[in-house]
Amino acid sequence: MENGHGAVRQVHYLPAVGSAYGVEVLDFAALRSMDVHRRRTQPQRPDFHVFALIGSGTGTHEADFHSHLLEEGSAVWIRPGMVHRWSDIEACDGPLILFRPGSLPGFTVPEAGTPACWHLDQQRLSLALLAAGHLEREHDAAVHTPSLASPALLSHLLAALILRTLPTADAPAPTGTRSSGSRHTGVFRAYRTTVEEHFTDWHHVADYAQALGYDVRTLTRATRAATGTGAKTFLDQRVLLEAKRLLAHTELPVGNCARRLGFQDAGNFTAFFKRQTGTAPTTWRTLYSTAAGGYVPRQGTV
Repeated sequence: MENGHGAVRQVHYLPAVGSAYGVEVLDFAALRSMDVHRRRTQPQRPDFHVFALIGSGTGTHEADFHSHLLEEGSAVWIRPGMVHRWSDIEACDGPLILFRPGSLPGFTVPEAGTPACWHLDQQRLSLALLAAGHLEREHDAAVHTPSLASPALLSHLLAALILRTLPTADAPAPTGTRSSGSRHTGVFRAYRTTVEEHFTDWHHVADYAQALGYDVRTLTRATRAATGTGAKTFLDQRVLLEAKRLLAHTELPVGNCARRLGFQDAGNFTAFFKRQTGTAPTTWRTLYSTAAGGYVPRQGTV
């Protein structure tokens, strides 16, 4: 479904017949066979999670203005709201899991900062493919024999798969850990979750500190320990990402973009955008829209 403003396509979760469990297991071959018109190569913004493993082959994928080379061992996690496209997956093979945000309560939102793409070594990839295979078999059993269906089991198997593949830095700390590092991690995850919920309304770290019951210095230390940047920079980058999405993928006037992001007027928004990028919003939009194909992201890290 088109958004009515630009080229990006809003994609809504629509499970296959008989697969109403909030989790659906496919593979790249199935995606290619279902998408005969190659809409996958155009920018799209799903309202659900897409998690994929590259078991073999090579290709390319783009997410939020970054390009990623895909190869054996690549893991891709597209969260709701990200703008992405499968630029070239003709030679890719591996599992592709679609799931609703509520399929992993208490887990997927805190992990929202995981990169869109990262790499697994051979040992971790082998274990991850086994986990994906187990999830696929249980999903198939649920579809073909509803009496065997267990949404809770599918949720747990999905969690096991993602835990097996998460970059080490993003893996949840063991229960009962009391180190200062794990305390910083918990504070940062709470901050990150709250930023995701309120960044269009709250532009000051003090607002988050008050809501979470911490002081600003605590949030700053925790964010710097987790990301290498302070809490204010982390917040500004989240607002900036959404600003770029609106400018690149809609035809909304700059003033409307400003209001959507909680700025009092277009002047404040323009000053913020120029401070972050060195370019005015209208100039950035023009440069972006005239780039070859209208979608030329910067090279990212696999």
